[in-house]
Amino acid sequence: MAFKDLFRFNKGKTTFVFIGGKGGVGKTTVSAATALWFARQGKKTLVISTDPAHSLSDSFERNIGHNPTPIAENLEAVEIDPEIAMQEYQAQMQQQQAMNPGMDMGMLQDQMDMASMAPGIDETAAFDRFMQYMTTDEYDIVVFDTAPTGHTLRLLSFPEMMDSWVGKMIKIRRQVGSMAKAFKNIMPFMGDEEEEDRALEDMEESKKKIRQARAVMADPERTSFKMVVIPEEMSIYESERAMEALAKFNMTADGVIVNQIQPEEADCEFCAARRKIQEQRLKTIHEKFGNQLIAQIPLQAEEVKGMDKLKGIAEILYGGSEAAATSK
Repeated sequence: MAFKDLFRFNKGKTTFVFIGGKGGVGKTTVSAATALWFARQGKKTLVISTDPAHSLSDSFERNIGHNPTPIAENLEAVEIDPEIAMQEYQAQMQQQQAMNPGMDMGMLQDQMDMASMAPGIDETAAFDRFMQYMTTDEYDIVVFDTAPTGHTLRLLSFPEMMDSWVGKMIKIRRQVGSMAKAFKNIMPFMGDEEEEDRALEDMEESKKKIRQARAVMADPERTSFKMVVIPEEMSIYESERAMEALAKFNMTADGVIVNQIQPEEADCEFCAARRKIQEQRLKTIHEKFGNQLIAQIPLQAEEVKGMDKLKGIAEILYGGSEAAATSK
């Protein structure tokens, strides 16, 4: 089975791929190369960076913004801007505040203040984008260039957290609505009944979309996770823990990409020593991730930047005579 065969497509439905792993293992390179390869296969492709320290722009050598930026034929890219994401989030909270006149405004204001300081705003924005593209099916494939493992696992926990939060909001809204109807004649400031019903409908719709997103993320026919590792102990063991966490989220992790492998033809004593250590680590990788398809990318002589070099990585992973994938 070739590594490219792990990607499944359903007519009229977007395929979602998360590229994850420890910081510094080459997730952005793999994400950019993957997106470029599928775009060249005629798939309408979007690659989204959810890492606060974006590097998609460096990989493509193009300026990429908060909204989809054309990169090549069939390919667009997004780098989520935390400041813009925060402004959008606060605007949503203020709109919700305006549509819920009977609610505890202090609670919503506290939430906005906390959100402005919370490191999770990048994940919040990424999840909002996920829901946006999940419902529109505008693209054939969306590739997420994720932040290091901890941030990514928080992102994947968002459906559960947001489902719970919106559920509590709906409960409060219903309680306030009941009070408003009971005392409307003596408490006219409680607001218009039609407006209150519309606010409740909006929250119910949000809850529905969140549950749809959760279902898509758990659907192996539409969503999968590819783990990038390097042949070093810290990367291997962090990836193993991440795999265990992904299973709890019902996420399908079906592929492992081993990056930065020292060539066998070592031309120096140091290189030969590094290769010997890596051979042991590669054995560990096959033992720990034997249920996944494993692909390998050799250490590159130069930094992988620009379309030509990304095409070379894509050919190693998905096509050409150098493609290498093994399953155990």
